[in-house]
Amino acid sequence: MAAEKTVTQQMEEEYPEIAKEYKKILKEQYELFAGKMLDYGLDNISMGTRLETQDEKKLSLTAVWIRMNDKMNRLKNLVLLGKENRVADESTTDSYRDITNYGIIAQIVQNGMWKK
Repeated sequence: MAAEKTVTQQMEEEYPEIAKEYKKILKEQYELFAGKMLDYGLDNISMGTRLETQDEKKLSLTAVWIRMNDKMNRLKNLVLLGKENRVADESTTDSYRDITNYGIIAQIVQNGMWKK
């Protein structure tokens, strides 16, 4: 009897091009995150706290939410409302990347792992 395929194996079989592109983007996302992490350090997300209490985590997650909201509003203006992009070095792709990384950062904070 053959072993049952995992969902990722099935995905890669049924949608190989999407799976390949998804993995490529994940690698690019991690590289972007790593570069920014080394530039900014822990404090920009922890808001100068140690993230030891629920209030400190809430402050950090609120700050992440604000950053994500800024990017969502930017995308709304550029994509949905068709406004002109006036910031040459910030494409819609950059906003999508930032939102993705902020979502992962929020999960790391929630899991109590935003530390060295």
